[in-house]
Parts: sequence; structure tokens; C-alpha cells
Amino acid sequence: MLTERSIDRLLSIMARLRGPGGCPWDREQTHASIKPQLIEECYEVIDAIDAARPDWLMEELGDLLLHVVFHAQMAREAGHFDFDALTEGIADKLVRRHPHVFGGHKAETSDAVIETWDKIKRQEKPHRESPLDGIPRHLPALMRAHEMTRKAAKVGFDWPDSQGPLEKVIEEARELAAETDKDRAEDELGDLLFAVVNLARHLKLDSEQALDRASEKFRRRFEAMRQVLTVRGRPLENCTLQEMDEVWNQVKHALAPA
Repeated sequence: MLTERSIDRLLSIMARLRGPGGCPWDREQTHASIKPQLIEECYEVIDAIDAARPDWLMEELGDLLLHVVFHAQMAREAGHFDFDALTEGIADKLVRRHPHVFGGHKAETSDAVIETWDKIKRQEKPHRESPLDGIPRHLPALMRAHEMTRKAAKVGFDWPDSQGPLEKVIEEARELAAETDKDRAEDELGDLLFAVVNLARHLKLDSEQALDRASEKFRRRFEAMRQVLTVRGRPLENCTLQEMDEVWNQVKHALAPA
């Protein structure tokens, strides 16, 4: 658990790195320049969670916290806000959005909590006119599509069950198959992917996670196929598609869950 002394030490180190006589690299950075590293650190945290490694998770969360401190230091230098204002702001928001814990409001279920959260959030951000306002532009495409369909559904723009989204997927697949123009085919492919994400939401599945699992399954099977062919003295570049397909089907069966 972070103590006041440890967070103060971290803030002091960052201030020194950014200050006169500090680190040239740290002093050159801006909010924009370290965006890629911030995104990378978020994904490394997710990898650590998936690996169920507390030691790794602690390290990666520390790296993520470093970015929060880094951005707060740059904001303090510009006179915008500092780390204390940042933490006070999020603490106030948590109290405000949990009236069932810190106030007299009742919320007995998770759905009731989410409904209250969303209502308070709308009150806090009256400038957002559309239900789609506030969805980050740079979310991964599948996640962004999921959020759009989820928020549209909240105002009633949705199919009553999963049959509608399933038929839409089939319709979009047919339209893609019939398209010969490359630009229009890209549009149809986008429509198909969007429809698949909406179907996943109706099935209460995470399309991002589903695709990630499928990609990992492909990686395992591909590597197993490559290893089998290598043992046979057949590197991939010398193999025919028929050879690879034959071994692929073998490893697919061997790696199938019991």
C-alpha cells in the first residue's frame, strides 16, 4: 500500500528529473510525446493480469503510476493542476458517484449501481448532447464499436434479441462477398466487423477478448505446425500449402480441448 512518504518520494524524484540539472530525456517530453508509452504500459498491465503474476503486476502498475506522475508534473509546471488536485478530483468523483455507499441512496444490485453512475455522470457533463459523446476516439476499434452499440441500446436503438444482430452479420457477409471494388469492399468489411461486435454484445461476449483468444489459438497451432514440419526437415518456405494444411489439421486435432 502506498504511504504518504513513498508517494512524496516518487513525486520528488519526478520533479528532479524534470528540473534544472535533471535528465535531458525527461525534460524534453510532453503530454503528446509519451502517449505511445502510456498505451504500451496499459497493455503490459493487462498481460500481467492474464499471467496471474502478482510480482509482475506490481511492477507494471508501478510503471503505469509513473506515467500518471509524469503527466501530473508536466501539468504542474504549466500551471494547470498538480498530483494533489488530480487525486482529490478522483476521490471526490468516487464519493459523488457512489451515493449508495457514501449517502442515503439505495442500490442493491450491480445494474442499479451502473444506472445511478450513468445518471450522475450525465448530470456532471451536461455539455454532452448525444449518447455517443464521450466515447474515446482512440479506443481500439472493436472496443469503440462495442461502446457505441451499448450506448445506443440504452436509449432504445437496439434489436430485442440476438436474432436481429445475427441476421445482420449474415447480410453484411453476403454484401462483402458480392463487392468487387476495393474501397467499397473496405466499407463492407467495416460494416461486417461492426455487426459482429454488436452480435457479441447481445450474446454478452467481449469481442476484443474473443478475437484475442482466436489469435492466440492461431499462434499456438501455427507454431506447432511449424515445429512438426521443421522436425521433418521441411522449413515453411519450402512447403506447399497442401503440406502445411495437412499438418495444420493434425495439430488442430491434437490441440483441441478434451
